[in-house]
Amino acid sequence: MKRPLIMAGIGVLVGLVAVAGAVLWSRPQPAPSIALHPQDAAVVAEGAAIYAAQCASCHGASLEGQANWRDRGPDGRLPAPPHDETGHTWHHPDAVLFQLTKDGPPKQIGNGEPYYSNMPAYGSVLSDAEIVAVLSYIKSRWPPDIQARHDQLNAQMNASR
Repeated sequence: MKRPLIMAGIGVLVGLVAVAGAVLWSRPQPAPSIALHPQDAAVVAEGAAIYAAQCASCHGASLEGQANWRDRGPDGRLPAPPHDETGHTWHHPDAVLFQLTKDGPPKQIGNGEPYYSNMPAYGSVLSDAEIVAVLSYIKSRWPPDIQARHDQLNAQMNASR
Protein backbone atom coordinates (compact mmCIF):
# COMPACT_ATOMS: atom_id res chain seq x y z
CA MET A 1 0.00 0.00 0.00
CA LYS A 2 2.83 2.43 0.80
CA ARG A 3 4.74 1.71 -2.41
CA PRO A 4 1.93 2.88 -4.78
CA LEU A 5 1.52 6.06 -2.76
CA ILE A 6 5.26 6.74 -2.85
CA MET A 7 5.36 6.09 -6.61
CA ALA A 8 2.35 8.37 -7.13
CA GLY A 9 4.03 11.06 -5.03
CA ILE A 10 7.22 10.77 -7.06
CA GLY A 11 5.19 10.95 -10.29
CA VAL A 12 3.44 14.11 -9.11
CA LEU A 13 6.76 15.65 -8.07
CA VAL A 14 8.37 14.86 -11.45
CA GLY A 15 5.30 16.29 -13.21
CA LEU A 16 5.47 19.51 -11.17
CA VAL A 17 9.18 19.91 -11.91
CA ALA A 18 8.51 19.39 -15.63
CA VAL A 19 5.69 21.96 -15.64
CA ALA A 20 7.79 24.48 -13.69
CA GLY A 21 10.68 23.94 -16.11
CA ALA A 22 8.43 24.44 -19.12
CA VAL A 23 6.98 27.64 -17.65
CA LEU A 24 10.40 29.05 -16.84
CA TRP A 25 11.84 28.02 -20.21
CA SER A 26 8.99 29.61 -22.18
CA ARG A 27 9.07 32.95 -20.34
CA PRO A 28 10.22 35.79 -22.53
CA GLN A 29 13.77 36.71 -21.68
CA PRO A 30 14.47 40.37 -20.98
CA ALA A 31 16.19 42.20 -23.79
CA PRO A 32 19.90 42.47 -23.18
CA SER A 33 21.25 45.76 -21.95
CA ILE A 34 22.83 47.03 -25.12
CA ALA A 35 24.20 50.49 -25.76
CA LEU A 36 25.50 51.73 -29.09
CA HIS A 37 28.59 53.94 -29.33
CA PRO A 38 28.18 56.21 -32.36
CA GLN A 39 30.65 58.77 -30.93
CA ASP A 40 33.47 56.22 -30.45
CA ALA A 41 35.65 56.51 -33.58
CA ALA A 42 37.32 53.11 -33.10
CA VAL A 43 34.00 51.28 -32.66
CA VAL A 44 32.49 53.13 -35.63
CA ALA A 45 35.50 52.30 -37.85
CA GLU A 46 35.25 48.63 -36.92
CA GLY A 47 31.51 48.72 -37.59
CA ALA A 48 32.04 50.38 -40.99
CA ALA A 49 34.38 47.60 -42.08
CA ILE A 50 32.00 44.88 -40.89
CA TYR A 51 29.02 46.65 -42.48
CA ALA A 52 30.86 46.81 -45.83
CA ALA A 53 31.65 43.10 -45.66
CA GLN A 54 28.37 41.76 -44.24
CA CYS A 55 25.53 44.24 -44.81
CA ALA A 56 26.17 46.59 -47.73
CA SER A 57 25.36 44.02 -50.41
CA CYS A 58 21.69 44.17 -49.35
CA HIS A 59 21.30 47.42 -47.38
CA GLY A 60 23.52 49.51 -49.68
CA ALA A 61 26.98 50.99 -49.35
CA SER A 62 25.42 54.28 -48.23
CA LEU A 63 22.73 52.61 -46.07
CA GLU A 64 20.16 53.40 -48.79
CA GLY A 65 18.47 49.96 -48.86
CA GLN A 66 16.99 48.26 -51.88
CA ALA A 67 14.56 49.85 -54.31
CA ASN A 68 10.87 49.64 -53.37
CA TRP A 69 11.79 48.37 -49.90
CA ARG A 70 8.21 48.84 -48.66
CA ASP A 71 6.70 46.59 -51.37
CA ARG A 72 6.80 42.81 -51.17
CA GLY A 73 8.45 41.10 -54.09
CA PRO A 74 6.96 38.20 -56.06
CA ASP A 75 8.35 35.84 -53.41
CA GLY A 76 6.36 37.64 -50.68
CA ARG A 77 9.49 39.02 -49.05
CA LEU A 78 10.27 42.66 -48.41
CA PRO A 79 13.47 44.07 -49.92
CA ALA A 80 16.19 45.20 -47.52
CA PRO A 81 15.21 48.52 -45.95
CA PRO A 82 17.51 51.53 -45.71
CA HIS A 83 19.40 52.09 -42.49
CA ASP A 84 19.79 55.82 -43.08
CA GLU A 85 17.34 58.37 -41.68
CA THR A 86 14.76 57.57 -44.42
CA GLY A 87 14.23 54.05 -43.11
CA HIS A 88 12.68 52.76 -39.93
CA THR A 89 15.82 51.44 -38.21
CA TRP A 90 16.03 54.40 -35.88
CA HIS A 91 12.46 53.75 -34.71
CA HIS A 92 13.72 50.70 -32.77
CA PRO A 93 15.66 50.81 -29.49
CA ASP A 94 19.22 49.50 -29.31
CA ALA A 95 18.20 46.19 -27.72
CA VAL A 96 15.68 45.45 -30.49
CA LEU A 97 18.18 46.30 -33.24
CA PHE A 98 20.72 44.06 -31.54
CA GLN A 99 18.29 41.11 -31.29
CA LEU A 100 17.11 41.52 -34.90
CA THR A 101 20.71 41.44 -36.08
CA LYS A 102 21.78 38.60 -33.83
CA ASP A 103 18.72 36.33 -34.18
CA GLY A 104 17.18 37.56 -37.45
CA PRO A 105 13.63 38.88 -37.73
CA PRO A 106 10.85 36.99 -35.95
CA LYS A 107 9.23 34.23 -37.96
CA GLN A 108 5.78 35.67 -37.20
CA ILE A 109 4.38 39.13 -36.78
CA GLY A 110 2.21 40.13 -33.84
CA ASN A 111 -1.00 38.63 -35.18
CA GLY A 112 0.57 35.21 -35.85
CA GLU A 113 0.97 35.81 -39.57
CA PRO A 114 4.20 34.39 -41.00
CA TYR A 115 6.89 36.98 -41.66
CA TYR A 116 9.15 36.24 -44.60
CA SER A 117 12.50 37.94 -44.76
CA ASN A 118 15.84 37.38 -46.41
CA MET A 119 17.59 38.87 -43.37
CA PRO A 120 19.79 36.17 -41.84
CA ALA A 121 20.69 35.82 -38.19
CA TYR A 122 24.25 36.98 -37.58
CA GLY A 123 24.68 35.49 -34.10
CA SER A 124 26.86 32.69 -35.45
CA VAL A 125 28.79 35.04 -37.76
CA LEU A 126 29.48 38.10 -35.62
CA SER A 127 30.29 38.50 -31.95
CA ASP A 128 28.05 40.64 -29.77
CA ALA A 129 30.72 43.37 -29.81
CA GLU A 130 30.85 43.26 -33.62
CA ILE A 131 27.06 43.58 -33.83
CA VAL A 132 27.22 46.61 -31.52
CA ALA A 133 29.99 48.05 -33.70
CA VAL A 134 27.90 47.69 -36.88
CA LEU A 135 24.86 49.25 -35.24
CA SER A 136 27.05 52.04 -33.81
CA TYR A 137 28.36 52.74 -37.32
CA ILE A 138 24.81 52.88 -38.69
CA LYS A 139 23.70 55.26 -35.94
CA SER A 140 26.78 57.44 -36.47
CA ARG A 141 25.54 58.16 -39.99
CA TRP A 142 22.17 59.54 -38.87
CA PRO A 143 21.72 63.32 -38.60
CA PRO A 144 22.04 64.70 -35.05
CA ASP A 145 18.28 65.21 -34.66
CA ILE A 146 17.57 61.57 -35.56
CA GLN A 147 20.29 60.38 -33.17
CA ALA A 148 18.71 62.50 -30.43
CA ARG A 149 15.26 61.04 -31.12
CA HIS A 150 16.77 57.54 -31.01
CA ASP A 151 18.45 58.38 -27.70
CA GLN A 152 15.06 59.48 -26.33
CA LEU A 153 13.52 56.20 -27.47
CA ASN A 154 16.25 54.27 -25.65
CA ALA A 155 15.77 56.36 -22.51
CA GLN A 156 12.02 55.65 -22.55
CA MET A 157 12.67 51.95 -23.07
CA ASN A 158 15.19 51.79 -20.23
CA ALA A 159 12.88 53.73 -17.89
CA SER A 160 10.09 51.22 -18.45
CA ARG A 161 12.22 48.25 -17.34
